Amino acid sequence: MAPTFNAIGLAVADMAASLSFYRRLGLLFPAGAEDEPHVEVTVSGGIRLMWDTHASLRSFDPDYEPGAPSGGWAFRCADAAEVEKFHADLVAAGYPSVQEPWDAPWGQRYAQVRDPDGNVVDLFAQLTSPQ
Repeated sequence: MAPTFNAIGLAVADMAASLSFYRRLGLLFPAGAEDEPHVEVTVSGGIRLMWDTHASLRSFDPDYEPGAPSGGWAFRCADAAEVEKFHADLVAAGYPSVQEPWDAPWGQRYAQVRDPDGNVVDLFAQLTSPQ
């Protein structure tokens, strides 16, 4: 039997700041999650997204040191207008824009912002049928 893919983790410096950002994108977290060292949510498809503070990671790996952000998550929006709205809302809330909304050559309206830990978060909506 092979292992089953089940979760994706994100290391964060400040749990409250990170959860505040991801709440703006529609993720729901339990009350008081901001005060926890580890938080999980299950998204469509049954995949768990997990947040761990740097301190939590050091609790079982004393040599843990956060690296430069090198990944990110993508959020599908209903349409191009929703990409525009979420990008504008996040930038207005103080999160840095990486790329203003644009029509990508692969047939999607696309935009990118940075979360509180510097990870790039994509916002996209299908404009045409995928080839």
